[in-house]
Amino acid sequence: MLAIGGLRTSDGIGLTTGGVPLMMHYAAQLSGRATPKICIINTASGDDAAGYVRMYSVLSAMPTRISHLQLFTMPNVLDTADFLLNQDIIFVGGGSVANMLAVWRVHGLDDILRRAWHAGVILTGVSAGALCWFGGGTTDSFGPALRPFNDGLRMLPGSYCPHYDSEPGRRPLYQALVADGSLPAGVACDDGAAAHFIDDSLAEVVADRPNAQGYLVEPGSNGMAIETKIETRLLAG
Repeated sequence: MLAIGGLRTSDGIGLTTGGVPLMMHYAAQLSGRATPKICIINTASGDDAAGYVRMYSVLSAMPTRISHLQLFTMPNVLDTADFLLNQDIIFVGGGSVANMLAVWRVHGLDDILRRAWHAGVILTGVSAGALCWFGGGTTDSFGPALRPFNDGLRMLPGSYCPHYDSEPGRRPLYQALVADGSLPAGVACDDGAAAHFIDDSLAEVVADRPNAQGYLVEPGSNGMAIETKIETRLLAG
């Protein structure tokens, strides 16, 4: 599983020489397939059509077979379990993690995605698509002010905080929530950094740009959080 803190490609950094986001290239490598089947799920943005067009365009430079699963206004495939279990990679986009998980649970995707994970499908995503695999984290799903979220899928242990460096409120709120026990200890990732888990253990943190970093955030003995940098490997394009 690959939990990406945030993707920024408009600056031209974080791309392969062929123009593919390094994180997606890395996920393709993890699949072990020369031409992996990648399914895009953008439930968190209400299945925004422009988001699907953008991802198809971005991934077209990579040898892959691209598809998508939309749930609005109805599923675009007849058998979602069969469809998802036959993917090599499932990429979940950002948006409202609370709304996304509510819709997933109505359609049984929470159980299907867990089955896909146990079957060896690479699960990855950015922002809400990264936070969803954990028990909780920080979210703006309920309004512009960031709030704690504790209703994740709990496929990975602890909590998660995306956009750790790019949104000023994320870092102090996440540390405060971990310090007072509102959230369990967990991992935070800057934009451009991603936590790679094998089974449910953190294997490494990778980055698509210099200075992007992952952190372990734990409660301290003095009512403050302890933030520890995790050694982060810069991906090569």
